[in-house]
Amino acid sequence: MYFVHLLIQFTAIFSVILLLIGLYKPWVVLWWEHRQDRLKVIKLYGSIAALLFLLQWFI
Repeated sequence: MYFVHLLIQFTAIFSVILLLIGLYKPWVVLWWEHRQDRLKVIKLYGSIAALLFLLQWFI
């Protein structure tokens, strides 16, 4: 169970790092999209980070 908790925590922190990078240069983290903007970065990586932090809280 400790491994799952650690994996969720690492993934959440990594998504926050990608969120910060994407706020500076969105094309770096959204390279597969035709149109990269900061709102898409916030929606994708912000929601992933929020969900993982909530999941970490409840596990």
